[in-house]
Amino acid sequence: MKQEYLKKFFGYDRFREGQETLVDGILAGRDVLGIMPTGAGKSICYQLPALMMEGITLVISPLISLMKDQVEALNQAGIHAAYLNSSLSLPQYRKALELAGQGRYPIIYVAPERLLNEEFLSFACRTQIAMVAVDEAHCVSQWGQDFRPSYLRIPEFIGRLPKRPVVSAFTATATAQVRDDIIDLLNLREPLVLATGFDRKNLYFGVETPKDRYAAVKAYLKNHPGESGIIYCLTRKAVDDVSGRLIRDGFAATRYHAGLDDAERRRNQDDFIYDRAPVMVATNAFGMGIDKSNVRFVLHYGMPKNIESYYQEAGRAGRDGEPAECILYYSGQDVITNQLFIENNRDNQELDEFSRALVQERDRERLKKMTFYCFTNECLRDYILRYFGEYGDNYCGNCSNCLTQFETVDVTEIAGKLLGCIWTSRQRYGTTVVIDTVHGAATAKIRQYRMEDNPYYGSLSKVPVYRLRQVLQYLQMQEYLTVTADEYAVVKLTARSAEILDGSQTVTMKWAKEQSRRPSAAEGAEPETGSRTGRRKRRGKAAAQQGGLGDSEPLFEKLRELRMEIAKEEKVPPYIVFSDKTLTHMCIVKPETKEEMLTVSGVGEYKFGKYGERFLDRIREEKRRTRES
Repeated sequence: MKQEYLKKFFGYDRFREGQETLVDGILAGRDVLGIMPTGAGKSICYQLPALMMEGITLVISPLISLMKDQVEALNQAGIHAAYLNSSLSLPQYRKALELAGQGRYPIIYVAPERLLNEEFLSFACRTQIAMVAVDEAHCVSQWGQDFRPSYLRIPEFIGRLPKRPVVSAFTATATAQVRDDIIDLLNLREPLVLATGFDRKNLYFGVETPKDRYAAVKAYLKNHPGESGIIYCLTRKAVDDVSGRLIRDGFAATRYHAGLDDAERRRNQDDFIYDRAPVMVATNAFGMGIDKSNVRFVLHYGMPKNIESYYQEAGRAGRDGEPAECILYYSGQDVITNQLFIENNRDNQELDEFSRALVQERDRERLKKMTFYCFTNECLRDYILRYFGEYGDNYCGNCSNCLTQFETVDVTEIAGKLLGCIWTSRQRYGTTVVIDTVHGAATAKIRQYRMEDNPYYGSLSKVPVYRLRQVLQYLQMQEYLTVTADEYAVVKLTARSAEILDGSQTVTMKWAKEQSRRPSAAEGAEPETGSRTGRRKRRGKAAAQQGGLGDSEPLFEKLRELRMEIAKEEKVPPYIVFSDKTLTHMCIVKPETKEEMLTVSGVGEYKFGKYGERFLDRIREEKRRTRES
């Protein structure tokens, strides 16, 4: 029966990796914990068994936008679902509870803050609750990147139900410590734990350090006209600045951050989801639960404060499995900005002073790991996967480092002089002063601090400044030095520094070959594998192996136009009708009958009944046009 439900409601002939195991575990009455990357199909793991179980499944979800998006998609698939959160008026809320009590909805999304509300608790206690599914389960852990104290109420709610339901928990990003927290804090009973891996092979990862970040972003958008993407900024001010400049430069962009009123945030989010403004400029307040499948790029206009946040935000690209790009534009100022965020964090006020100090120290350590991601010359994908406990071969072929030619260089002499400068200046200065000193610069600060008298002044004058900075960053990564976590970011020696200073340690590192350095995005360049043309070639190659997309790009565009027509008629986002991946599969199969259309991934009985004939007509029409031409 589960296979029938999978095809009928979700349009898939087979389960993705890990889905069937988790579904079977739930249907057998077991608690489960599913750790699956964004786009891997976590929601089906609890939505499908919810349709087959006796009673209601409550899905605990942290954000209104997430609930709205999921419920809209379920209703479009022919599944009655509802959400209960603060966006509903009191009459709407009570009407939804009334219909739920009548058995109208097999799936109800609810905010964690509502669980112990007297009215909701009364409803839950007199209703058969088959399962409690906890989405974004990492929010329960204070060691997770999105800790929400309201998630700690979930066990109490479950404990007050007349009969304990199956409890399932799902997340995309969780270290080993966070996984243990989820099991313990949610009181999962001998859970089936399944992690399908964190790798998203369709995503290209890149780090760039342009002198002008806005120019780099502008050049990128010019090279990707009409494509949908998200640009993340660290501050509201940066969001307003970047979005305003993009709009003035003629791009269809919009913005999102917590400083906007609810109406504007909702309007701007809808403009993005409905493709009226395909480029969203936002803070990290945007994105959780946004299931927009055709996001082709995520650009970070600044470095996030930890790998978990970065991977979650970057993972909003390419949810349809098609090639997409994730590029981080780094500046040293990002470290200082994030340090200030950590020092002034007001999210953990419910914790005691000792716990807050522990969380703050953890956040500093995670910021350091995020900074190292921006420095490393190793495979970027492998760096992320190792952070989450997965180990590969340090070459993915689809990141900026793997696509750059490197050579191994002995930098022992440079490292020794840098550390010697830090030692003789009594560890009082930041990286810029140290680099300017060894390079022999004659700046006002060098004169003010009298660093021209330092014995290492000008000792590395022939080494380019950017190389000196790379060596300093490498020494920090290898813990030969550290940088203080304050506004002035002073460079300090560590216990390991002596190994270089006494000449007992040789230091080698990878340098990008000069002749291999590509122009930056600001100069009009883009990664070959991630370009619009490159992506189409890759999509065409993949399709050709399955039967040939090749020359069907015009058909794909015709189907996109039809999808947009239907979306406007029904007032739903285009991807809710069919994803880009489904349209691509239609171009491969080129169905002419209902039976053939139902073999397309993402087309089930219900959606065929709503849209199938219109898409068949458009395919037949394009086939006739092709034959006649």
